[in-house]
Amino acid sequence: MHKAVRILVVVSIAASLIPAAAQAQTVQQVLDKFIEAQGGRAALAAIKDMTYTGTAEMVQFGMSGGITMHQKEPNKMRMDIEVMGMVITQAFDGEAGWYTNPQTGTEEAMTEQQTEDMKHQSLGNSALLNPDQLGITYALKPKETLNGKDYLVLEQAFKDGRRSTLYIDPATYLVYKTKTMGSSPTGEEMLSEVITSDYEKEGDLLVAKSITIFQAGQEFIRVKFSKVAFNSGLTDDFFTRSAK
Repeated sequence: MHKAVRILVVVSIAASLIPAAAQAQTVQQVLDKFIEAQGGRAALAAIKDMTYTGTAEMVQFGMSGGITMHQKEPNKMRMDIEVMGMVITQAFDGEAGWYTNPQTGTEEAMTEQQTEDMKHQSLGNSALLNPDQLGITYALKPKETLNGKDYLVLEQAFKDGRRSTLYIDPATYLVYKTKTMGSSPTGEEMLSEVITSDYEKEGDLLVAKSITIFQAGQEFIRVKFSKVAFNSGLTDDFFTRSAK
């Protein structure tokens, strides 16, 4: 047998004896590296609430203003956007979603579909640290190439059947893009894509300071955060609709 052929045979046999988990990363290994890249399990678990403050440019409407996003573990979220002297709020209090009607200035309940969207968006670090408790599973999909670069692909599946796709940079193990199906303001099903960039250290965590959201393939909003605060003591009623 030719020497080169013998080498190939030996390599082939050796590879067949290596467990599959050792040949390629497992879902849990990717999740662990993802968690570690953000600051580690202990640092994420220590966060009870987060507040992001910055500016938002609503591309399709040609408007811009201040934005403040609040998230409280495990499943509360509130976003306040100030435009044209008015504050427009969207929130989920753990059970129900509500928003400020920009035409009347009154608080109104979201539709069932919009509430489901907010329910998933409101999930914080628990979705990574304790997915089993929330009925969330992760699957590692084949790598995909975006703009000439390969990304690891994690599919996040919820117990209600909804799925989100996370594109993770294999060099940093930080999320570059998240893709999910949601609903438009009129209730129609729509593809939503979120690009996260400009990661910076805030305390013990690495957080994205820039977010660009595409809806149905069209750029919808650009957000840049200038300030991030942790554990501000946000109360549950801060996320609750004042007039039910």
